[in-house]
Amino acid sequence: MPLIDVNGIRLHYYDNPADKPAAPTGSGRAAPAVLLIMGSGSKGRAWHLHQVPALVAAGLRVITFDNRGIAPSDECAGGFGVADLVADTAALIEELRLGPCQVVGTSMGAYVAQELALARPELVDRLVLMATRGRADAVRSALSRAEIELYDTDVRLPASYEAVIEAMQMLSPTTLDDDQRARDWLDLLELTRASGPGSRAHLGITVGSDRRTAYRDIRVPTRVIAFEDDLISPPRLGREVAEAIPGAEFEVLPDCGHYGYLEQPEAVNKSLIGFLRT
Repeated sequence: MPLIDVNGIRLHYYDNPADKPAAPTGSGRAAPAVLLIMGSGSKGRAWHLHQVPALVAAGLRVITFDNRGIAPSDECAGGFGVADLVADTAALIEELRLGPCQVVGTSMGAYVAQELALARPELVDRLVLMATRGRADAVRSALSRAEIELYDTDVRLPASYEAVIEAMQMLSPTTLDDDQRARDWLDLLELTRASGPGSRAHLGITVGSDRRTAYRDIRVPTRVIAFEDDLISPPRLGREVAEAIPGAEFEVLPDCGHYGYLEQPEAVNKSLIGFLRT
């Protein structure tokens, strides 16, 4: 579980070698590594439940990491923005000599990935954007402001209550209607609430201005994956990103919410491997 010095901070990362040699690409070189970027407030280890084993078994080298703000990476209590996260990711790719590599992000991680493809296109070979958006509508903007306001009041709600609210926001009715699955999720969410000095900064990492016009300049092969029951990044906002990026593919996976990569991992992994190994 190494720490690496990049962009003036320390990032905690995992480097997972392929189970078997990757098939050569048309250029004669080995298939590029896959870098997975996690969403707001979550550790990179969340990818290891389902995505990392499947990708490694498919013959891909997979790198995951904890974004700044998430210990044991530097928590940067003074605050940071999306440009810092993009610079961190670019520096990690360069330090590990991964580029150009395939980049997968979900939620905030997708926002970082699409901005990376604009700022440092030479580092990105393929792009998968899950639960993403290119603008903030009225409801999502209000939610972001409200979460920051609540955090700044220093009022701390009971963990059990926060777990229920998170489940209702982030999961599909298909999951919530299954009592056993719902109980398992509530227990998990209550135990894994984000905390620490970097949490406040993560709340502010959200798409503000409309970035759809800028994303017309993304030139790498891209697949946008939306989750059918996602309340945080609904499919219509993901479709807008796919329509902005020239040639981007768009897919909606059923029976999952914002945590679709955990709710429907087989469908997500099938889509990832099919695209990344093309």
